[in-house]
Amino acid sequence: MKITLTKEKGPKISKYIYGHFAEHLGRCIYEGIYVGEDSSIPNVNGMRTDVVEALKNIRIPVLRWPGGCFADEYHWKDGIGPKENRKKIVNTNWGGVTENNHFGTHEYFELLRQLGCEAYINGNVGSGTVQEMQEWIEYMTMDGESPMANLRRENGHDDPWKVKFFGVGNESWGCGGNMRPDYYADVYRRYQTFVRQYGKDKIYKIACGPNIDDYNWMDRVMSIAAPFMDGISLHHYALTGAWEDKGPALGFEESQWWSLLKSAKKMDELITKHSTIMDKYDPEKRVGLIVDEWGSWLAVEPGTNPGFLYQQNTIRDAMVAALTLNIFHKHADRVHMANIAQTVNVLQAMILTEGDKMVKTPSYHVFDLYKVHQDADVVASYGDESDTLSYTISKKDGMISISLCNYSLTDTQTLDVAGEFGDTIAEARYITADKMDEHNDFEHPENITIKDFDGAKLVDGQLSITIPPMSVATIRIPE
Repeated sequence: MKITLTKEKGPKISKYIYGHFAEHLGRCIYEGIYVGEDSSIPNVNGMRTDVVEALKNIRIPVLRWPGGCFADEYHWKDGIGPKENRKKIVNTNWGGVTENNHFGTHEYFELLRQLGCEAYINGNVGSGTVQEMQEWIEYMTMDGESPMANLRRENGHDDPWKVKFFGVGNESWGCGGNMRPDYYADVYRRYQTFVRQYGKDKIYKIACGPNIDDYNWMDRVMSIAAPFMDGISLHHYALTGAWEDKGPALGFEESQWWSLLKSAKKMDELITKHSTIMDKYDPEKRVGLIVDEWGSWLAVEPGTNPGFLYQQNTIRDAMVAALTLNIFHKHADRVHMANIAQTVNVLQAMILTEGDKMVKTPSYHVFDLYKVHQDADVVASYGDESDTLSYTISKKDGMISISLCNYSLTDTQTLDVAGEFGDTIAEARYITADKMDEHNDFEHPENITIKDFDGAKLVDGQLSITIPPMSVATIRIPE
């Protein structure tokens, strides 16, 4: 494949496209992120030190919490105050397990403090009241004297927190209430009214958008509620087949390699069509498309609780991650944030844990390779749909960053880039595998890890990159 770079720059790739999602689901929060202050596993205020350090390394910019479907059954007052007095709850959506609510609002913001990232909180519309949502906002963000601000102080936190993003409901078309679009749009207009701005920081309000290709939902909600929102969500998971028959994460057939990637590539079509609808009501692109649930959804690992959604993560998932990030970059004018599902031990996780052991997945390494694109200007992105090569080229701080993935199972690919490059390659790194279900586990945590890449060559100011099959690489060159 041959491309020519121009001096023109595209839109900025929002760093929030590299967001993550941590729901009260399986072992994502408990055991994965939070182990409690008394745990023998090294922690700071209950947060696993190894997990926090790993997430800081990939510059996690925003973390969505507490759900997901869990959000519309979560009552925030159950999760504040002395831990021994907190109400135990049953997680009816995910495994029917009982939770002790030891991870609540204060613990979430402590996690954000350690990570150095922003808050994205989903409010309870499905089973919660307007007053409950309003009081949560007051509790978190009110600086002066008020009942909720004083309650926060009684619970040990004098200063308000900053809530950057707030979602008004989740999947309101399904687990969040089985609503129709016109009804939800009116509910959204009502609830968002009481997401008050108590301090100087404006809260970015996100409406519940469509499930996959429900274009009618997008049209109706935008037509009724667009002036009242800053963003609207979209959910799409990559599948190997039907929802009812998810293929295995390991030991899959070659056809399931291709079917999963085909499903992941549908993201391009979805964003294109939903953006066209959004343009009717928001031609200035003020409202962001927030893809706050995406990733591969496969069968759970044998012997695990089916409600915990614990799946292994292979080089195939790395291809899904790289392909999807390239698509988001292509649509950076409309996609303001995205949140891969989920951070630890659930679905397409960055990290897997087992007791005091931790392993970084191939998807984690893609986020590590791609972090250089956060807040960079797009130069080119995605590639030819008929090829097995997908790429992003961006510019930031005097550096040109080229990331590409070759998702062929057998064929080496070459990307020739004509432009005005210097004569040095500052950095070249990649991940690759020999088997299509190669993965990291607790006995072999570095089967797939980032290595130096020698497939990039500069000749007379032109760049040629030869990348092997099942590989993701990033090359950086000074402008």
